[in-house]
Amino acid sequence: MLKRMLIMLIAVGVVLGGVFGFIAFKGMMMRQFFASQGEPVQTVATMTAGYQDWSPKLKAIGTLRAVQGTGLSLELAGIVKAIRFKQGDFVHTGDVLLELDASADEAKLKALQANAELARITFRRDQAQFAAKAVSQQVVDTSKANLSVTLAQVSEQQALWEKKKLRAPFAGKLGLRNADVGQYLAAGTVVTHLQDLTSLYVDFWLPQQDLGKLEIGQQMAVKADAYPDQAVTAQVAAIDSQVDTSSRNVRVRAVMKNSGQRLLPGMFVTVDLFTGATERWLTLPSTAITFNPYGATVFRVDREGTDDKGQAKLIAKESFVKTGPTRGDQVVILAGVKEGDTIVVAGQIKLRNGSPVAINNDVLPSNQADPKPVEQ
Repeated sequence: MLKRMLIMLIAVGVVLGGVFGFIAFKGMMMRQFFASQGEPVQTVATMTAGYQDWSPKLKAIGTLRAVQGTGLSLELAGIVKAIRFKQGDFVHTGDVLLELDASADEAKLKALQANAELARITFRRDQAQFAAKAVSQQVVDTSKANLSVTLAQVSEQQALWEKKKLRAPFAGKLGLRNADVGQYLAAGTVVTHLQDLTSLYVDFWLPQQDLGKLEIGQQMAVKADAYPDQAVTAQVAAIDSQVDTSSRNVRVRAVMKNSGQRLLPGMFVTVDLFTGATERWLTLPSTAITFNPYGATVFRVDREGTDDKGQAKLIAKESFVKTGPTRGDQVVILAGVKEGDTIVVAGQIKLRNGSPVAINNDVLPSNQADPKPVEQ
């Protein structure tokens, strides 16, 4: 019994020893195989570091408004008698646009004019009689005062009659009509809008920390999404005298010429305010930078000899960099990269210092100064 158990234990030991020996042998052979193969080559995308000219600028969102623009209305209520304009017309200063029924006012005006004429005749007669010593000075003074009162009443009624007419206060383009003939128009009802479109204001807000960069007369580029490929030049005309306490922003107003009068008050625009002379910076796409708690790094691709096929061996070398301002997809590199260096811009997550790489630039990340979303 004991002999059989001993034989069984020896057999089990031989089997287990063979199994573990095979596993150890397999691991050793695999290590030798991978060691002979070397580190795998990683495929990356690269760009060449180069200089670009940057114009320092502040970006903001603005709203257009007319230098002169208003809603036209009448002080007095009444029935619309005539409309003397067409929607969208260009009108000149003083043009009559609308008339209210003023028949009663006209009749009263004629009565007052008749009274004024009578007062004028009486005054002249009293003057003649005073020269002939037929009346006293008091009579002449009374008739003169009566003439002045009646003339004032005529002027008052004339002004009241004129208020029944809506006139253009300045030259410009009319908007849509909000009244019809025969309609009762309450005082203050806006009949139409009048805008002088030759020049426009651009109102926008900037943070208070940018206040030191603002000056009257600064140039800026204004773009509306209705004409995305056309920029209009404007100049800073005024800076508000106070900062908004809720947002800590300051309101800025610029003025620009509206060539062709295509831009309209109320439109949303983007503003690029130029704050200094053009500067030359070494830039890279933001995707090339890896930000870590201990600093920002990039992978530079260097050539280190050739392989057994005579092809250049490309090695990724990690370098610390100092970054500067950003613009769109681009980042300024102040130190750590030289002009002409080949920098990895995609695929660096799988790299370590000294990794062999192969370059495939069929697909590159965006490197736009002013990127815009694209529907796909």
